[in-house]
Amino acid sequence: MQADHERFIHETINLAEAAVAHGNEPFGSLLVKNGDVLLRVENTVYTGNDMTNHAEMNLVREALKQYDPAFLTDCTLYTSTEPCAMCAGAIYWSGIGRVVYGCTEQRLGEIAGIGLDVPCRTIFASGARKVDVVGPVCDLDAEKIHLSYWLRRSQ
Repeated sequence: MQADHERFIHETINLAEAAVAHGNEPFGSLLVKNGDVLLRVENTVYTGNDMTNHAEMNLVREALKQYDPAFLTDCTLYTSTEPCAMCAGAIYWSGIGRVVYGCTEQRLGEIAGIGLDVPCRTIFASGARKVDVVGPVCDLDAEKIHLSYWLRRSQ
């Protein structure tokens, strides 16, 4: 299972790199069920002109267009960086059953000087429905894109 987590987290990091290449911030997410990737999305805050277009929000929107919450319960959302409070709320309400992330929200805040330093586990623990959380996974690899992106932005 850990090898699958690492493989999928590396794919989200590739999506984060693609987001930067497309003019957005470095975040990417996947929806996976039974080892099959159902959706691939990236952050579109700038190209979509909407600061709520985080990768996880984009994934939740697409997932709910295609699948019902009962189906999503058995799905895993993989994401390059721990979901922020907004995204964690959307994930919770969508019915997605598991989240696996790379870089932590805390580390993102240290690197970028932004974010809501609230672990997604805290958001999920406040709900009536259980959402499993695994992470950080490959956190040093996941933070590299942030180190390079946010350093360039601050110059």
